[in-house]
Amino acid sequence: MILSDSRILEEMQKGTIIVEPYNRDCLGSNSYDVHLGKWLATYREHILDAKKHNEIEYFEIPDEGFVLYPHIFYLGTTQEYTETHAHVPFLEGKSSTGRLGIDIHATAGKGDVGFCGHWTLEISVKQPVKVYKNMPVGQLIYFPVDGEIEIKYNQKKDAKYSGQPEKPIESMMWKNKF
Repeated sequence: MILSDSRILEEMQKGTIIVEPYNRDCLGSNSYDVHLGKWLATYREHILDAKKHNEIEYFEIPDEGFVLYPHIFYLGTTQEYTETHAHVPFLEGKSSTGRLGIDIHATAGKGDVGFCGHWTLEISVKQPVKVYKNMPVGQLIYFPVDGEIEIKYNQKKDAKYSGQPEKPIESMMWKNKF
């Protein structure tokens, strides 16, 4: 089951869903539209190592836009800061974004109950495309949870992505033991 617009509004009034900044025009019948933040990042090295801390370089999207190219992996963020305390949030690309050949996540479209922060976007494109800060890129949908949550994501001591800032965050795979 997916929350409807009226249920999303009810949960926002209860404080179990927080979206900042919030704009009523971005609330769809069963989703909330999110926008591309002003920061992008790319990895410094061409070959990434899952056991190593792969560092990134940040750059701000200029007002005139920025052209993304195929075969370059970009990290971005949502303009919106979100908190979800009683539901499972899913981030999906908007159809208009997809029709431009833009993928906004490689695998990480699901959040956890207790996720608080800006969403890091894993951006790739099919052909060169110019993007702009604040352009609509995705939509959040919310699923109810069946059963009690023992430990919310923001309460876990090893939550690597809790409280994500407005700048993209690189992979923290290197913090895992394997």
